[in-house]
Amino acid sequence: MSKTRILLIEDDAEIARLTAMYLDAEGYQVTVIDDGALALAAIKNTKPELIILDLMLPGMSGIEICKVAREFYQQPILILTACDDDVSEVSLLKMGADDYLLKPLRPHVLVARIEALLRRNRTIAAPAATALTISDASNQVTFQGKLLTLTGSEYEMLKLLHKNAGKVISREQCCQALRGIDYDFSNRSIDMRISALRKKLGDDKIPYKVITTIRNQGYKLIHEQVS
Repeated sequence: MSKTRILLIEDDAEIARLTAMYLDAEGYQVTVIDDGALALAAIKNTKPELIILDLMLPGMSGIEICKVAREFYQQPILILTACDDDVSEVSLLKMGADDYLLKPLRPHVLVARIEALLRRNRTIAAPAATALTISDASNQVTFQGKLLTLTGSEYEMLKLLHKNAGKVISREQCCQALRGIDYDFSNRSIDMRISALRKKLGDDKIPYKVITTIRNQGYKLIHEQVS
């Protein structure tokens, strides 16, 4: 049985060493990065199932790493901070973190939080294989077994994303898909329709699990959500 992959982004060598050693003893496969500037590439290369991210890092701050990572990374992110005054719990969650812990770390609490995040993530992902279906014959859309009621423009946009699941669709492509269905096809109207779709899919809270926003590019339907 393969070990759960964890990426630890921490510049304090002693904390990183002790944390990695403890998690290794608990059966996790840990990769350590000590420079924020290398973090995003490491996330893409190692494809961790969970990230432990320190806020104060050289090269690139933990806050910025978390924000940018959420454009392509959907697994849990656990923030480490030395002081609860650094950033509020609300702002941490808004920027895409799933949980946070204060230093100094208590190993048994860290493991408990990791297990809880992984368990919750598996529960969310469980229905993904057959989550979203679109019937061209009947123009019906079902998500997690429920029939959705969509407007014509919402249906066409979701159909475009569904057809290109896993690929980024630009706002311009969305506008072209709506041409002839709705005369109002500005960038703002595209954003509003995506927002409406997210609400109907139960995906209107960050981090998005079904339709993600790719900054300065467009939108992407997560491939694992498509049957």
